[in-house]
Amino acid sequence: MSVAAAAGSTSTGEAVQFWLLAVVAVAGALGTILMKRAVHSALSLAGTMIVLAVFYLANGAYFLGIVQIVVYTGAIMMLFLFVVMLVGVTAADSLKETIRGQRLLAGLCVLGFGILLVAGIANASLHDFNGLGQANSGGNVQGLAALIFTKYVFAFEITGALLITAAVGAMVLTHRERTERAATQRELSERRVREGKQLPPLPAPGVYARHNAVDIPALLPDGTPSELSVSATLRARGQVRDVSGDALADLAALEQRSEERLERRQGRKEEGAK
Repeated sequence: MSVAAAAGSTSTGEAVQFWLLAVVAVAGALGTILMKRAVHSALSLAGTMIVLAVFYLANGAYFLGIVQIVVYTGAIMMLFLFVVMLVGVTAADSLKETIRGQRLLAGLCVLGFGILLVAGIANASLHDFNGLGQANSGGNVQGLAALIFTKYVFAFEITGALLITAAVGAMVLTHRERTERAATQRELSERRVREGKQLPPLPAPGVYARHNAVDIPALLPDGTPSELSVSATLRARGQVRDVSGDALADLAALEQRSEERLERRQGRKEEGAK
């Protein structure tokens, strides 16, 4: 089958799917590069990976499509996203370039990769298509394994080495040498005493307030709310619920019932003594 015949056999649904999802994939790729926040870049990359998985499934590469979603998008990309959200990029992280000429080197790498990509696409378009039936005749997984470990084994090994290098580089870049000795528990406690900070643990939210939600302050013995029991973030947002009045009324009713029970017990003891 020639290239023209293969292109002409594409159905309308496949063409519409390709052009719609291609726009989404390119938009996600551009968002990965242009977004200022690392979390937004990771989400854009995850969207592009999902679109690629749909492309694989539409072309009959079911194993690749499932692996793309489960492994790359569901595991690796979400791991990156959670790490970025937990660690974050603070003002302490230096964004100054320390390697001279890295922009020029990166530009040359992008240019070389672009040339290889165009050459690969041009080379693929000059050959006849085998079709999905012949490609998956022995099974999709078996056909993929045969290509990886025979025809494309060198490219597969290079890709594996590149991923290992990227993982080692990430660990090297995130590792920070400690410049001073870590303080012991005794030194930390002595520092808190000298600075006059809160020595015992902070009160838990909702103590004596009939609720243990994080936005409900604990009540002190006199019924006043404790500001230390709720997060400073919730206080700044104005999301702390005021339950002191209700709690005081409940405590007063509880104390009254306790006094009545004590009076009854005392009366029973006196009658028994007589």
